[in-house]
Amino acid sequence: MTLRPKVNKAVIPAAGLGTRFLPATKAMPKEMLPVVDKPAIQYVVQEAVDAGLHDVLMITGRNKRALEDHFDRVPFIEQTLLEKGDLEKLAAVRLPSELCDIHYLRQGDPKGLGHAVLRAKQHVGSEPFAVLLGDDLIDERDPLLETMIEIQQKTGGSVIALIEVDPAQISSYGAADISAIEGEDYVRVNKLVEKPPVEEAPSNLAVIGRYVLHPRVFDVLETTEPGRGGEIQLTDALQTLAASDGEGSGVYGVVFRGRRYDTGDKLSYLKAVVTLAAERDDLGPDLRVWLKNFSQDMTG
Repeated sequence: MTLRPKVNKAVIPAAGLGTRFLPATKAMPKEMLPVVDKPAIQYVVQEAVDAGLHDVLMITGRNKRALEDHFDRVPFIEQTLLEKGDLEKLAAVRLPSELCDIHYLRQGDPKGLGHAVLRAKQHVGSEPFAVLLGDDLIDERDPLLETMIEIQQKTGGSVIALIEVDPAQISSYGAADISAIEGEDYVRVNKLVEKPPVEEAPSNLAVIGRYVLHPRVFDVLETTEPGRGGEIQLTDALQTLAASDGEGSGVYGVVFRGRRYDTGDKLSYLKAVVTLAAERDDLGPDLRVWLKNFSQDMTG
């Protein structure tokens, strides 16, 4: 296998306004919404770290200061917990600041996901890198990012994560036209369409918020015109790479069949909180009993 630059860095776009969760997100970033007792963004950073990525760049915007505060030390709280002898909670409070090196850069103009990724160019440089969207939580028992990194190293192109959705829902996603690759458990992406009408969708394979990208994507994004919604779409840049030749060309897909939670959707967010809480040793037993009784009362 050709020796290629390793993937060491992760980019987490976190500049969105979170309008679907207003008024809760009026003064608090949507990425800080709690999933049980940790904010959603911490799960995403932990996923990057678990995949071996210890250099994280967050692309932020106005009113996102709470993100930086969460991943910083809080000496007063730590000292209070230490004096109380609450070492378990102390470790939990310190963990976010010890996960990895986190850098912050403001997006400035909200010109779309493609523009947010392009803002990372100077930090990333000429290495392949991962992009993790904070709305998608991937269950830690179903590794995805590690697999995507391996495929990027093998192919030298860019890799996206796909899931099968109900065909009627495909217009809410980017949709992929794919071809199987003999002997491989990943696919070649021939075409990507951002939020197509149901009747024009090339498949029911939807792009979700995990990417491992060749740095050539930056050159493409610099010349990508605004697309759907008047924004610079990462999907459009990947479409260009899928149809190109040479170094860094080609886009490949991993069809993910593990557990994923969309915390950008209210119902899916609630399911994520309940599911993750029900599986915990400290909360699960009592919660599962309550859920069973609650369900019976609701249907009774």
